[in-house]
Amino acid sequence: MSRVTIVPEEDRLTTQIAFAVEIDKLKRIVRRNLLMDGSRRENDAEHSWYVATLAMVLGEHAPPGTDIQRVMAMLLVHDLVEIDAGDTFIYDPVAVAAQAEAERAAADRIFALLPDGQGTPLRELWEEFEDRKTPEARFAKALDRFAPILANHHTEGGTWQLFKVTAAQVREKVRLIEEGSPSLGAYARAIVEESVARGHLPE
Repeated sequence: MSRVTIVPEEDRLTTQIAFAVEIDKLKRIVRRNLLMDGSRRENDAEHSWYVATLAMVLGEHAPPGTDIQRVMAMLLVHDLVEIDAGDTFIYDPVAVAAQAEAERAAADRIFALLPDGQGTPLRELWEEFEDRKTPEARFAKALDRFAPILANHHTEGGTWQLFKVTAAQVREKVRLIEEGSPSLGAYARAIVEESVARGHLPE
């Protein structure tokens, strides 16, 4: 049997497939939020798909000139670091304090798995999302924060009640939504006030 010589193109494909296998692990990372039917908690891959799809559907609520395709790409990669760092519950100050360092180390490893010329652009998308300095990043972050509020609203308080989250804590997250999209921010704020009125979110 003759020995097959691997050419550079095949090396590149092998590396890309290895990355594909690695990011499948995102499906194992379970988030705190419930699905809207309350049947179970969602995983990170489901969340990433969902918010990327919301970018398409709600793109008209982004600032004028926002590159929605870039927003979608950002949302598809924004949680890849949680393969190593795990999901951080945004209402846990201790976990949030350790989040940046853990996720940066994860980004160093995960994006480096890709061939030259591919890993760097994806890493830059992740950095852009984290820095929130562009309209695209602020809109992406707005959607990332909007989705859990919508889910908790449709599960009668969901994880808010489970983890004793207060209205003041949620309103603080709404500010991030307002930075990326005033209309989505106003909608999220209305959800919070309705949840308070229904007794699903304590003051």
